[in-house]
Amino acid sequence: MRIVVIGGTGLIGRRVVELLQEQGHDAVAASPSTGVDTVRGDGLAEALRGADVVVDTPNAPSFEDGPVLEFFERSTGNLVAAEKDAGVRHHVVLSIVGADRLPDIGYMRAKVAQERIVRESGIPFSIVRATQFFEFIGPLADGGTKDGTTVLSNVLMQPIAAADVSEALAEVAAAEPLDGIVELAGPEPLRLDDAARRLFAATGDSRTVVTEPSAGYFGGTVDDRSLTPGNDPAVTDQRFGRITYSRWLENAR
Repeated sequence: MRIVVIGGTGLIGRRVVELLQEQGHDAVAASPSTGVDTVRGDGLAEALRGADVVVDTPNAPSFEDGPVLEFFERSTGNLVAAEKDAGVRHHVVLSIVGADRLPDIGYMRAKVAQERIVRESGIPFSIVRATQFFEFIGPLADGGTKDGTTVLSNVLMQPIAAADVSEALAEVAAAEPLDGIVELAGPEPLRLDDAARRLFAATGDSRTVVTEPSAGYFGGTVDDRSLTPGNDPAVTDQRFGRITYSRWLENAR
């Protein structure tokens, strides 16, 4: 199959392309660096010519409420329009576990809007909702740091390695459309503050982590059901990654 990976030069997409090529598929990366801009529509028609499947993994350049919503609405709208013209038979989109449970977070609202556009496009689809990546624990800690102290919530999460996300996306892309939601999480639940402490210990970071339950998540109010799998009756398939946080930390040193 010819599979076009939008955002195919990024953290997730790059590995998806590699995995699909290893399986014998004609997988190609499409991103601004390869001449494809989904927001403006530049290069889309050419990139999707002859494509059977599109894997949709781009990330917005801004997390501010207005710009991030505009990005996903325009990017996804242009993409599904080009897919119809090209005869694409399967749209696979990467989203976030709990996105529809956190409407006070602009990024989550934007991902819900993206999902809606894909669902209503008429193109067979699979939505893969993943939990937070291990790779994002560091940036989350950075955002809560001031004067050597990191203040974080102790909210329960079940984060996953980016490598496991890429593997799952490649599997879904090579299969028949689900017209439903796959929920993807790591192999074990962790609390955000403890995950940061373990990351700091593994990397020799001298910062101190202070637990503050009211710190929330990206400015939103969360509880132990907000970011964890198993709380959404709309999910049609649930999968778990294989890489534990301890194993991932061995390579983070």
